Amino acid sequence: MTAFNTILTDDFGRKHNYLRISLLEKCNLRCTYCMPADGIALSPKADLMTADEIFAIAQTFVENGVDKIRLTGGEPLLRKDFPEIISKLSHLNIALSITTNGILIDRHIQALKQFNVRKINLSLDTLVASKFHSVTLRNQFEKVISNLHLLLNNDFKVKVNVVLMKGFNENEIVDFVQLTQFLPISVRFIEFMPFAGNEWDRSKMVSQKEILSQLENTFSNDQIEKLEDEKNFTARTYKIKGFQGDFGIISSITNPFCDSCNRIRLTANGKIKNCLFSNSETDLLTAFRNGESITELISSAIQSKKKVRAGMVTISEIDDPLLHFNNRSMIAIGG
Repeated sequence: MTAFNTILTDDFGRKHNYLRISLLEKCNLRCTYCMPADGIALSPKADLMTADEIFAIAQTFVENGVDKIRLTGGEPLLRKDFPEIISKLSHLNIALSITTNGILIDRHIQALKQFNVRKINLSLDTLVASKFHSVTLRNQFEKVISNLHLLLNNDFKVKVNVVLMKGFNENEIVDFVQLTQFLPISVRFIEFMPFAGNEWDRSKMVSQKEILSQLENTFSNDQIEKLEDEKNFTARTYKIKGFQGDFGIISSITNPFCDSCNRIRLTANGKIKNCLFSNSETDLLTAFRNGESITELISSAIQSKKKVRAGMVTISEIDDPLLHFNNRSMIAIGG
């Protein structure tokens, strides 16, 4: 049995080869579903992983089977040492990608090219400038759209992440899919999920069934083509025949994909979350700074992973705030 199987395989046979590393807890937007209205208590800078620590801890994961790393935040491009971080990680035998709100892409595009970070997930929840301001509390819509086109003009592979919320942007589903007619992007509709401080309730959620129903009212059944889902998929993917791009639905609440989950999350202050919904965390950074091996900690965290959504099997359990109010806010977890 290989180290990959002993350390990164959980009790349900899921092999975790995908590490998502949050670089910091700050963001230059204040999206209401991500950051509580009153903000969050930020970790002291000394408690955050340095560039060298990010590399060394990532290297341990890679040595044990991780072959894909995504950098998240907050907003990862706010890290002043972002180019140094991707330079270091580029020496590992991995596929390296980022999730960003897009505002600072133009500032970092040469570094992204240089270190072969070609897969970008760009968060964009509306195509209306005034609504963009209402959800982000910032006037950066035109900058994000400009940088989206900058990425496409430079042959980056772009996925556009859209968190759907009733009363806000569910009437833009068709508009986002229409974008894929002329742009080679993958739009990914994400069900609104509960995190600390985002005032989640099920009535705000737009389900996979509702998304497809709305699209079926606009496009005929023979126009909507179901694509083969990726291995370890999160998004169930579709395409409108003849369109350049495609779209997918990430239905963590109504139709979860836990059976094939291969993801581990490492927070900016060096703690593992084995599930996005989990309240529990395992501190790697303290052990690392004390010169201790972190492999057993990683193994223990993976072995404690629940079969479905941190043990919340039914939607009624997700409805219960007592089961997830101790979880971090999304901004402090990383996308």
